[in-house]
Amino acid sequence: MTTLLKSCVALLALVGPALADDAARVAAVTAWAADFTAPEPFEARPAGAATVAQFAEPAANLPLTRRMDFTLGEALFEKLWVAAPTATRASDGLGPLFNARSCAGCHPGDGRGRPPQSAAEISGMVLKLSGADGAPHPVHGSQLQDRAVPGVPAEGALTLAWEEDTVELAGGEVVHLRRPLARVTPELTPGTQTSLRVAPQLIGLGLLEAVAEADILAQADPDDADGDGISGRAARVWSPAAGVVTLGRFGHKAGAASLRDMAAAAFSTDMGLSTPLFPDPAGDCTAAQTACRAAPTGEDAGLRDGREVSGDTLDLVAFYVENLGVPARRKVADPQVLAGKEAFYAAGCPACHRPKFVTPRNPDDPARSFQLIWPYSDLLLHDMGPGLADDRAEGLASGREWRTAPLWGIGLTEAATGHPATYLHDGRARSLLEAILWHGGEAAPARDRVAQMAPETRAALIAYLESL
Repeated sequence: MTTLLKSCVALLALVGPALADDAARVAAVTAWAADFTAPEPFEARPAGAATVAQFAEPAANLPLTRRMDFTLGEALFEKLWVAAPTATRASDGLGPLFNARSCAGCHPGDGRGRPPQSAAEISGMVLKLSGADGAPHPVHGSQLQDRAVPGVPAEGALTLAWEEDTVELAGGEVVHLRRPLARVTPELTPGTQTSLRVAPQLIGLGLLEAVAEADILAQADPDDADGDGISGRAARVWSPAAGVVTLGRFGHKAGAASLRDMAAAAFSTDMGLSTPLFPDPAGDCTAAQTACRAAPTGEDAGLRDGREVSGDTLDLVAFYVENLGVPARRKVADPQVLAGKEAFYAAGCPACHRPKFVTPRNPDDPARSFQLIWPYSDLLLHDMGPGLADDRAEGLASGREWRTAPLWGIGLTEAATGHPATYLHDGRARSLLEAILWHGGEAAPARDRVAQMAPETRAALIAYLESL
């Protein structure tokens, strides 16, 4: 990485002193921490000028002229959609198959979903599906929809069973790990590939969208050429919004390239609503589901672009998600937190959970321009080993690969959602320590270093993560 940054500085010097100066400043400010006796400059402001006090707030530097768009987007994010037909135009078209009636139903407080506590609960957990060949399931499509409008049968009921194991750590601490097992009634056809997922938190996504693609690709090492055991891969995905194959950034396996793509896919798959990007009003319903295909839709030729979710509505929801601020850090100068930060680095966690980026200068988007941000993610795919594997490929991501989850705001999970915090792609971990101990594959050495830490060092590491 150091060699690459030096090369960039040399190249930019040929283009102009100002750009070269930018590159040198970025290289210096994004270097790994070496002094753990005090916080780094600006460490308390993980989103730069966009940093806020708590979840669900607009970025602090969002211009006042755009606050109304943010508020409208928030209202649409929380809107409860209904089945068609209704007398209210532009509010119907839900389903016919769906998992939730609103975006907020899966993202409480703009935070994470969780495993359901009962079959009747909308919790933000879904079951992704594939046929035995890896393509969408020939009957149920890409996701199990456990709810449906009147007159259409739901695809099944999802319940969970749990497998448990114990891990003993240095110092005698014992941690109980659990793994969820999906149970679907009626049973799915033999050979169906499944993957449980909980909705991820939404803060700071606009800043991740602003990170230069070159900065992400510079970290990729798919063949582990440097021999450090970390071989992150870039996801390349089709972007309906851009109309090209481009870098995937969002979702547990980096399956979405932009926030507009992500929002449109959620409208289609989770709620069965058509948009200009996903124009089928039946959503994830397949040709084999005749009642679903024959159900009324909410499309209206008298409305702009005729879709159940108009392009303007889609843009407002994407704008809302794009401009959710990241809460400020807590206790950055606390001695235990600083000791935990040193343990984080000593374990090797920053190899994937990259602490810092600087977004490029962009005069057309001043709120996201040239911001030092601290997401703790490289936005790449990594092999996380058999323990976290779902054995279901998604795009270029194998069944063992997951995009590095950003850690900013992770210590506020419970405060944001109002329910006990859970972590990882399927919510199996009930604590940050459990989440660490599930890491395998490329992250196994870091996990083992944490397991071997003295109890007080491990406690400091958790205190550091809770401060993020």
